[in-house]
Order: sequence, then structure tokens, then C-alpha cells
Amino acid sequence: MIQLGIIGWPLQHTQSPAYFDAKFKKLGIEGQYLAFPIEDIYQLPEIISSHPDLIGFNVTHPYKEAIIPYLSELSPEAEAIGAVNTVKIDRCGNSIKLIGHNTDYYGFAESLKPCIGQRNHNTGALILGTGGAAKAVAYALTSLGIPFLPVSRHADADNYFVGHGHTVISYDELNDDIISGHRILINCTPLGMHPHEGECPDIPWMLLPENAICYDLVYNPPLTPFMTEGARHGAAVKNGLEMLHLQAEGAWKIWNR
Repeated sequence: MIQLGIIGWPLQHTQSPAYFDAKFKKLGIEGQYLAFPIEDIYQLPEIISSHPDLIGFNVTHPYKEAIIPYLSELSPEAEAIGAVNTVKIDRCGNSIKLIGHNTDYYGFAESLKPCIGQRNHNTGALILGTGGAAKAVAYALTSLGIPFLPVSRHADADNYFVGHGHTVISYDELNDDIISGHRILINCTPLGMHPHEGECPDIPWMLLPENAICYDLVYNPPLTPFMTEGARHGAAVKNGLEMLHLQAEGAWKIWNR
């Protein structure tokens, strides 16, 4: 039996178990996809040792960065991004190797391409949030040739983006000039999903330019407050469900190498 899983906290929002259970059924594979809601990353070794049939797992909020010290090695993409959403477990006798990968960047890039084509965007993107998901989004935008500006509640304390040569601004600094030059707005925060339902980043919606795109990485609920506000102000909106499916397929390929 194939055994896979996902770690994060909380996990009420995730649709990954349903996605992979359907995949097992479609392919006629006997498999399990387990949810491991852990309150602290230090619980990870116990999960690995107590599930000897586990061959890989996904990583979601808030552990995409915190998991890195627990891994044996990183793929080139995961190392460049500085965040992991997929782990492959290699077992050989008593030896266990955890290899970190990132398929978020691929899922985001491929799901964004149709939006860009529809609206013919040649302007930059605002990345709302600076955590592990934001790092993957930044990597994807760079691969697409789209300049970006990260926005953080703690702009002066964000060492990752600053360390990579990027200016980070606070939400208070968002003004007409900045927003008009960044027509793609991407919510990389957990606002909108459990337990933050009903919330979204605090941005000046009235300044949204024509032909804006509001992309929310949150996919549960399907219509988030971020998307609702964006649509109300004339933007095209998209949630993260397609990104979820694309990154999941990327993870599946890694686990089956």
C-alpha cells in the first residue's frame, strides 16, 4: 500500500486528502493519504518513525520554512526558494533520508499564465505576505519575467527578500503610484482560510487599476474575501485550487521516481 500525507496546522481547510484519495481510486491503486495536524514541527520525527510505510508528504502552512532543518537535502528549486512543500522519504534499512522539494512555484506559474494572456499584463505584481508560499510565488514570477514588490506587516524585519535584493514595503505604504504599477495582486497570507475566514489583507481597494488580477492562494472557501473585494472593484479573480492540483501532480511525479 502507498502511504502519503500532509503536515500543517491547522488542516481543516486542506483538500489534498480528497484529491489523492480520488487519484488512488482512478488509478486503481491501494493507497492512503493521511492528514497530520501538528502544533509544532518538532513532532515530525515521531510521525516519520511511527509510519514506516510513509513514502512522502506535503507541507503546508506554517511549516514550509520551519521544516528545512529536519531535511537531509533540498532540490535545487527548494534551495533557491527557501521553502518546501513536498518531501520524499528514502528508506534504506535503518537509514532514512528526507528530501525537500518545491512544486508550489510550478503550480502557481502554470495557473497564472492563462490569466496573464487574457488580460495582457506587462506590469508588475504585488506579493501580499512574505512567508514560504510567497517565496515560491516570487520564484515563479521571476521565471515568467514579471517584476514584483513584496508587502509585509513587518517590512523592516523581513530578511529573506531584503537579503535577495528586494525592497519590502508595509501595507501602510501602498499608494496610487505603487498599485497602478502592479496590476497583479497575489494573496500569499493565510487570511481567508480557517481560522481566518472573513478576513483579507488590508489594502486600499479603491485604488485598484483597470484590468487588475486578484489571485488568492487560498482555495477553501472557493470565493474568498480577497476575491470578493477584488471583483467588487472590477478585477479578474482566481483562487488557488488549480495551483493545488498542479503542485499535487508535481509532487506525485517526485514520489514515484
